[in-house]
Amino acid sequence: MSDVRRSLVEHWVRPEIRALSAYHVQPAAGLIKLDAMENPYTWPDGLRDEWVELLRRTDVNRYPDPSAQALSERLAEAMDVPSDMRLLLGNGSDELIQMIAMALAGPSRCVLSVDPGFVMYRMIATFCGMRYVGVPLSADDFSLDLPAVLQAMDEHQPAVVFLAYPNNPTGNLFHAADMVEIIRAAPGLVVVDEAYAPFTAASFMPSLGEFDNLVVMRTVSKMGLAGLRLGLLAGPADWLDEFDKVRLPYNINVLTQASAEFALRHKAVFDAQTAAIQVERGKLAQALAAFDGVQVFPSEANFLLVRTPPGQAGHWHRRLREQGVLIKNLDGAHPLLADCLRPTVGTPQENAALLAALAEVIVGG
Repeated sequence: MSDVRRSLVEHWVRPEIRALSAYHVQPAAGLIKLDAMENPYTWPDGLRDEWVELLRRTDVNRYPDPSAQALSERLAEAMDVPSDMRLLLGNGSDELIQMIAMALAGPSRCVLSVDPGFVMYRMIATFCGMRYVGVPLSADDFSLDLPAVLQAMDEHQPAVVFLAYPNNPTGNLFHAADMVEIIRAAPGLVVVDEAYAPFTAASFMPSLGEFDNLVVMRTVSKMGLAGLRLGLLAGPADWLDEFDKVRLPYNINVLTQASAEFALRHKAVFDAQTAAIQVERGKLAQALAAFDGVQVFPSEANFLLVRTPPGQAGHWHRRLREQGVLIKNLDGAHPLLADCLRPTVGTPQENAALLAALAEVIVGG
């Protein structure tokens, strides 16, 4: 970069943006991909053929339905959204987080969440010019430190509190009673992010309407539709009507609307896949815990947080990749995640490959 161009960039780009690093996605070509919490199962051939026929009849010369009405109705039914609640759709959950932050941003306002948590809460707060307050989880089991959260809310008066349920990247469910106490004490909005709802029975969706400041966020990514980039926010119209004002027009494209609405008509296929993943989660957790020095934390998601012996996370991650298995290295991402790796739960064959590769790493050094 020339000196003149660098000077222009440094003058005009906000300092807090220049201080950030772009969100990094690991290259995965040719690897067993267990790093991004995806459903590893593809669609059955018969379902794929029906989908292709639907796409053949879908025209793309016109803008999509701006309200995605048919898809919204299908999502409300599939996600058991209370009938008196409204839906707002986003290009993935990330866009919904951004809509909320944009609508609530203001001088001295902040976003509050727990750490370690979903990195996009912090990043989008920064994008929107809001302070981010991260309250550390309990060091022993990643549970909510309720007194610390309540104290931080009282001190910082956050415009919005984001709580992932189950939490990412730790996989655990916070105690429901603690969540309720936070919702009741929060001065502003509370967003319960249920991205991993397909893998747990716990949900705050039935509680919508009981609290004036509660909305629930979901995605179809983890159930097996990650490539469509579709998230939804459910809650009272009083909140969602305001967020809708900062939504960019036609944000859900024609192909996503048609494909997701079709897939949800066959939700039983994806429910069977997520049920299989839950079974594999238990088997994989037990097998990983059998390795000397490995700690596996309880998970209600489709991934496992694993702590290696001290100083081994980076080495194990690198050696696994060399053997064709890609998982997520969280060591260094947060002090509480020291020596931690996060494998996604894959197919039985993928999980077996992970275990075999890990055994080779541990034996071979």
